[in-house]
Amino acid sequence: MHLAIDGYGASPEKLKDTDMVYRFLDEYPNTIGMDKIIPPQVYTYHGKTPEDWGVSGFVIIAESHISVHTFPDRQYVNIDIFSCKDFDANSSLEGVKDAFELSEVRAWTLDRGIDYATPREGYNGMVRERINIGSTQSPLLAGEGVDETI
Repeated sequence: MHLAIDGYGASPEKLKDTDMVYRFLDEYPNTIGMDKIIPPQVYTYHGKTPEDWGVSGFVIIAESHISVHTFPDRQYVNIDIFSCKDFDANSSLEGVKDAFELSEVRAWTLDRGIDYATPREGYNGMVRERINIGSTQSPLLAGEGVDETI
């Protein structure tokens, strides 16, 4: 599963804190039952335009990776949690909201992996999920403050 999160309204101080991003990437895999392979890599990037600077980092996990890209001047963050192992997308989303103190999020899930080896299989899986969206009580899929789109 691939959980993609766009977070809005975060504290610029938190988003420019390389130590905070490092700690998140260092601790979060264990929080969601994943296994780190290497320590996180975190860098400050100065964009071509002043407002595009931020902190970016990733951690490789046995199950795939987690990445973070912050934009402090925009109070915005992108976070991807990608794993070949199932995980609870709703609790992961709540954990990210808490860690970065986000006032608004948009999140998407995408099935990936061996069960979706071709684009057609992935598309068919997405269609099955969309058909069932109305019958689920999951806040992530029920649209409570998030978009579930592919």
